[in-house]
Amino acid sequence: MPRDYVARDPRTGKAINISTLSYKDEDIRMLLPSSGPWQRIPVMDIISLASGKIKRIELPLSEGRSGFAGRIDGIKALNRVLDKDVDKGHSELLNALDDDYPDVRIAALKAMPSFSLRKSAAIFQFLSDRLTDEEESVREVSRDCLKLLAPIFPSGCENILRRELRNPNKEYRTEAFEALRLTAKRWPETGCLHLDELIREEDPDLRRRGSKILKTIASSGGATGWDLISWSLQDEDVQVRRNASQTFIALSNSEPRIATILVESAIEEEDRIIRKNVIKTLKKLDLQNPRVTRIIIDGARSRDIEMRKACISQLSIILSGDRLREIAEELLRHETNPEMRKKLTSLSIDIAMEGTEVEKNKFLAPLEYVEDEIEKELNSIKINKLSKGEDDKQELGRRDGED
Repeated sequence: MPRDYVARDPRTGKAINISTLSYKDEDIRMLLPSSGPWQRIPVMDIISLASGKIKRIELPLSEGRSGFAGRIDGIKALNRVLDKDVDKGHSELLNALDDDYPDVRIAALKAMPSFSLRKSAAIFQFLSDRLTDEEESVREVSRDCLKLLAPIFPSGCENILRRELRNPNKEYRTEAFEALRLTAKRWPETGCLHLDELIREEDPDLRRRGSKILKTIASSGGATGWDLISWSLQDEDVQVRRNASQTFIALSNSEPRIATILVESAIEEEDRIIRKNVIKTLKKLDLQNPRVTRIIIDGARSRDIEMRKACISQLSIILSGDRLREIAEELLRHETNPEMRKKLTSLSIDIAMEGTEVEKNKFLAPLEYVEDEIEKELNSIKINKLSKGEDDKQELGRRDGED
């Protein structure tokens, strides 16, 4: 078996931090070709069949099934070769990837993901070539292959992915961005490397597509990812800013301090969708945090009615006493919405001093019970009577005993 694959940044040569999974943990079933005769080819016949030395073989009877397998099936079965035949299998795979017949090249592309776990040398150059193949059917399978390989071999597919992300064909570009999303999910640093370039592009389509992936790296991209989100929130394109604001909720769960900073920078955003994301996030942040308190007070002064409504509804949670009444009175001087004025008016009144008699009485301490003289005397008489009654009962009992 080959040595473990080490993903490296192609610009620095330094190893990229490995995520919690390694390629050995891959569910190989996701990488295999679809079910077919290749699964029943005897291991000793795979190389000969894939090379074309044997044109066709009869498959052994299995579960009442028989049949034949040809070169296409042999190529798909290359991942099953014995360890001693891995080099031969690798050579036959490369030959098939460069074959004159499209069907052979397609079969090799389908075999590539699973075989790459055993030996990946040189396959990325062939994948790059097949992505620009003259046959559309070959290019289509190549794009599927890229989506499988990029999350496993991020540095090997780095330049290929960089090129495909900027493909003029929007359909190809869409599939390349899906490959980037899958890669960023598993290798956040690789995702950040690409996004760092994409959000600087003049083409707004690239920035929009790239900013959609920010949500994938929000919780795992670290300081680099937070910077990318911050820069995207300042983009001139509103869709880029919207996509960046989609990260707020995820960050409020994993990095509330960073979420607070980003929400603070977007509090004055005029776009309705971004403001909506800000409001949702504010409800998830620590309301006892002084910075969050300031954001809510500032939001209560917003020109947007929904923002004001959301922030004013939380004033009684973050403030109390004179401070609450002071802020409510200040906001009331500028508020024009009847509903908001009613809410602020109720917050600005000290009920203990200015409320109705019933409301004021709720704040009064209950009087301590004091027993007056007459009641005390009556209680004393009752106690004496009860005591005398008990004595009489005891005397009668004693006399009965004597009799």
